Amino acid sequence: MITGGSVPAVPSCILDPLRDQFLALLPAREDRHPWGCHNPRISDAVVFDRLVQVLVFGCGYERAADRLCSATTLRRRRDDWIAAGVMETLRLLVLACYDRMIGLELDQLSADGCIAKAPSGGECAGKSPVDRVKLGIKRSQLTDGYGIPLVTDPAPANIRDHTLLPATLDRFAGLEADLGPLPEHPRLSLDAGYDYSMVHLDLDARGILGQIAERGVKTPIQAGGRGGLWSARTPG
Repeated sequence: MITGGSVPAVPSCILDPLRDQFLALLPAREDRHPWGCHNPRISDAVVFDRLVQVLVFGCGYERAADRLCSATTLRRRRDDWIAAGVMETLRLLVLACYDRMIGLELDQLSADGCIAKAPSGGECAGKSPVDRVKLGIKRSQLTDGYGIPLVTDPAPANIRDHTLLPATLDRFAGLEADLGPLPEHPRLSLDAGYDYSMVHLDLDARGILGQIAERGVKTPIQAGGRGGLWSARTPG
């Protein structure tokens, strides 16, 4: 199993079959070196294990790197796998496994947007309204009732949260192919940044019960859920 110091990142009973399934998804690679005298390629299994360590512990690539695999190799292989589409397949695979082993609470959802810095730019970067107009990105995220991320959509930092919700919900509907039938009328908790008529109409059309905090009304903080002063509407 992977270890960070003496603490295992993921138990081998979970990691080993997951690694095998992921490696089977990788496209066949052709060695195009003209002389065949380059250094041996680092095993995909070694890279996969280090990337899991980065994700679980939240450490930098330099901390996960060692004599077997450099940080540069980790970043390069990560980018190659993203471009090949296998990382998204892995995300859906892990989500489906979690649902079978533990269970997702899909009848109670929450969505919100968060802004992160993007000093190096990127295709989704935009001027951040909360960081002196420096470059940033916004993540529109949908979670289940226990806070497990289901969908994350990136966008420029200066895009309003409520305008990103339709695309986020479209991606949630697409999870049915991997998770099986979704609840017909889930409840969706949203803060006052989503209290717009277009959001109410869209949720009604989707059969989603929106629990939306009203703009201008202070929302009480409750440890047991986002209840309280909600503007709840039944599906139309």
